[in-house]
Amino acid sequence: MLFKVVLEKAEEGGYVVYVPSLQGCISQGESKEETLENIKEAIEVYLDINDAEIEEQLQGKKAEVVEISI
Repeated sequence: MLFKVVLEKAEEGGYVVYVPSLQGCISQGESKEETLENIKEAIEVYLDINDAEIEEQLQGKKAEVVEISI
């Protein structure tokens, strides 16, 4: 899976990176390499929602969970 990220130099030094397609998914680091590794981890955490959390969100709703591949 590929994501476009925006990498910016931080005013205080280092870099800040965020994923426009994943609202609130942001990270930082001292070097470009560190920053990109950190955003990879942030994306993995952002996308890692477990089945119990999904079931809790669906309680009382007429909805179903469907898996798709991109």
